Amino acid sequence: MSYFRTALLLAGLTGLFMGVGYLIGGGTGAVIALVIAAAMNVFTYWNSDRMVLSMYGAHEVDARSAPDLYNLVAELAQRAALPMPRVFVMDEPQPNAFATGRNPQNAAVAVTSGIMQQLSREELAGVIAHELAHIKNHDTLLMTITATIAGAISMLAQFGMFFGGHRDNNNGPGIIGSIAMMILAPFGAMLVQMAISRTREYAADNLGARIVGQPMWLASALVKIENAAQHVPNEEAERNPATAHMFIINPLSGRGMDNLFTTHPSTENRIAALQQLAAELGAQGSAPSRAQNDPSRSPWGRSSGTRGPWG
Repeated sequence: MSYFRTALLLAGLTGLFMGVGYLIGGGTGAVIALVIAAAMNVFTYWNSDRMVLSMYGAHEVDARSAPDLYNLVAELAQRAALPMPRVFVMDEPQPNAFATGRNPQNAAVAVTSGIMQQLSREELAGVIAHELAHIKNHDTLLMTITATIAGAISMLAQFGMFFGGHRDNNNGPGIIGSIAMMILAPFGAMLVQMAISRTREYAADNLGARIVGQPMWLASALVKIENAAQHVPNEEAERNPATAHMFIINPLSGRGMDNLFTTHPSTENRIAALQQLAAELGAQGSAPSRAQNDPSRSPWGRSSGTRGPWG
């Protein structure tokens, strides 16, 4: 997705936010909504990483407390020509990971304890490279802003439903309009959020695979993470669904096929794209089957922290 199209989608979200404000409070409501949107974006710019990391109870680790993980991130960051991000671990059994931060100089990579236990070192390298690709593409700030605005639209629509909408000159939407606003405004915000998120996942898969040099490592990791995530709930993500798109695999329960209602492309489609990239790069290997990827097969930490995943 080009930056121009992304800017258009963000403008659409802001416009939708102002539209809900107009339905609630007329012209004044639209202006207030615009001011609120601007204030949220400024706040999110400076505090997005701290907000989401605190939400998931992530604790920072270093070369002493988690040498294997820290050194792997450092090695991949060097390959990606990125500053070393801060590294965090979430005490969460569901295998998953995300990146956050306003720019590459202020970025963080967070992984769950579950992903460290269930992935091989090579598969974890593929996942971390994917997250570093998000940082390199400046996706981390974009995705947090879209989550903030989309969540605010939903809250504002519920507020409008409670008050029955704008009543200037008896031309407000009334109860029917308010119900429609409550349903359609969050739905429109969700569609815009999904359009941004799903395209960014494909781009991060591609760049991450190029960073690590082995697309099938990431493909194998995606299968393992999805299989496990379907059976291991992430309670914090369930309480904060607006953050689901930040993870490498949708952490929410009840997701279906690759459609308008998912935050991520289907894993099958992502693996197919990685297979094609592997063929282009001359990499060996085939798409992993679910049966071949038993999460208990190979602990990722079998290699020493000083040894790269490539040798």
